[in-house]
Amino acid sequence: MSEQPELPWTPTEMMTVVAARALRNSDVCFVGIGAPSAACNLARLTHAPGITLIYESGTIATKPNVLPLSIGDGELCETALATVSVPEMFRYWLQGGRITVGFLGGAQVDRFANLNTTVVGPYDKPKVRLPGGGGAPEIATSCHEVFITMAQSRRSFVARLDFITSLGHGQGKGSRERLGVTTKGPTRLITDLCALEPDEETREMTVVSIHPGVTREQIADATGWPVGFASHVADTPPPTAEELAVLRELHARTRAAMEAGKS
Repeated sequence: MSEQPELPWTPTEMMTVVAARALRNSDVCFVGIGAPSAACNLARLTHAPGITLIYESGTIATKPNVLPLSIGDGELCETALATVSVPEMFRYWLQGGRITVGFLGGAQVDRFANLNTTVVGPYDKPKVRLPGGGGAPEIATSCHEVFITMAQSRRSFVARLDFITSLGHGQGKGSRERLGVTTKGPTRLITDLCALEPDEETREMTVVSIHPGVTREQIADATGWPVGFASHVADTPPPTAEELAVLRELHARTRAAMEAGKS
């Protein structure tokens, strides 16, 4: 088998660009730290300058110049239109149905986009104790829809979660409705290999787009269940020069700010 040519972007950059493209200028987006934050701010700095970014700490319409290290990063409050209390953020803004998109990630995800950020292994004697849910369970049920970004591997894409922290599509079609949840749930699962969306009949996450240089075999090998492919699978458009330049400059500013803070 011949080696594939090296691409002028990293898998993480590809994942971030695809996630950013999914956002609209009119979105009110509940942002997570890490990959979700990079994607949301890339969207704000390119095609969606009017997007409203909200972080869990209560910052509304924030426009950070660098990526925050945590939800308590002063950069968020300093660049926000307003900062409200955490109870108001959750009760009025989130649970009040005012957030169009929630961005989440996790340590594990299953075929129905349920997420685990609690433990790996048995709950009472875990192999790894993870950071926990924070506001993710509420984001998963209260935002109009949820986008998930995760690097894809058998370690993270598992047949059965050790713990369900954040509800995706439960056990399949109708699970959310039976629990009284009226929002859409995860509509996109974006990885460093492909993009997946819920099947209309089963709600199982199904590959709808494959990133440049990636094969179906690679995706299957990196998934802990027999992954399904849509009847028509698109080729993900590669990142544009602008998208890569803006994303790399954002990360460069962030690194420079972190280094300055250490000195």
